[in-house]
Amino acid sequence: MTERIRDIAHLSTVELYTPKFEESLWFFRDLLAMRDVGHTTENGYESAYLHCWDDYEPYSIKLTQREHAGVGRVGWRANSPEALERLVARIEASGQGEGWVDGEMGRGRTYRFTDPDQHLMEVYFDTEWYQADDTDRPALKNQAAKFPGFGANARRLDHINYLTADMAGVCDFTEQVLGGYTTEFIQLDDGDVGGHWFTYGNKSYDVVYSDDWTGTPGRLHHIAFASDTREDILKAADIFLENGIFIEYGPYKHAIQQGFFLYVWEPGGNRIELANQGSRLILAPDWKPIPWTQGERAKGQAWGMKTISTFHTHGTPVVENADATENPHA
Repeated sequence: MTERIRDIAHLSTVELYTPKFEESLWFFRDLLAMRDVGHTTENGYESAYLHCWDDYEPYSIKLTQREHAGVGRVGWRANSPEALERLVARIEASGQGEGWVDGEMGRGRTYRFTDPDQHLMEVYFDTEWYQADDTDRPALKNQAAKFPGFGANARRLDHINYLTADMAGVCDFTEQVLGGYTTEFIQLDDGDVGGHWFTYGNKSYDVVYSDDWTGTPGRLHHIAFASDTREDILKAADIFLENGIFIEYGPYKHAIQQGFFLYVWEPGGNRIELANQGSRLILAPDWKPIPWTQGERAKGQAWGMKTISTFHTHGTPVVENADATENPHA
């Protein structure tokens, strides 16, 4: 057994692109109950920084105005200054590095890089912790901020699911360079891998790579926020219904990883998941990855509901025509 690399602590932030900046800002601020903590403008594009109420870092999402939806720079926090240096050395040796930059919004020096599928990433260690003010100071001092008590109450950023046109490349990079540990994966009938779940700690997963059958690099499947309970997700479904948000799939329970889920599309077109899966942890140091066959996947989710077709076709940025047609691996 090879000892795990544990140089990444967790997923910390995701930058989302949206062509409908004000509508997307409303979705995250007023429906997910995230706090708007700052705005910047760069090259004519406005960005808003949004904080989930129990994330300890200064912000969870950077929402950036663009011509199309999709994912921008994704942040990972290293486990220590020494872990950061080890990570950077491996990234540079892989040829995927871009170099050191000044961190934004309370971060120290940051190293930028891409994965082999052109997804933009950065890693850092030094960060300022979120400081609640008089308007959101929590009653319990072990929370980052007070419970919002409205909307879907997204507690924290949970995971990201990338689409990839280079499954072998990104899996090797995630495992060998970043230190991701496989918990579950989908083995297709033709021998290809349809999806790969990785963890950096003891959560069941932090990042997923799903096969992008269009062959387009750098796309996003979804990002997920954690809820406290399944009931919170049921309530969120009613909130989204009342506010005209497109509910794509769920509420229901996954077979793979077993999370209770709800998928919606925010106004800019990005798929957003509310997930309740905090009770499932990977504590075994010798955990053996769980394979799922294409036939098992075709049976549907945990209680038998079939996966909706758009779940296998829609990604951002949208590939015109291809995203609306049938995925042969679905």
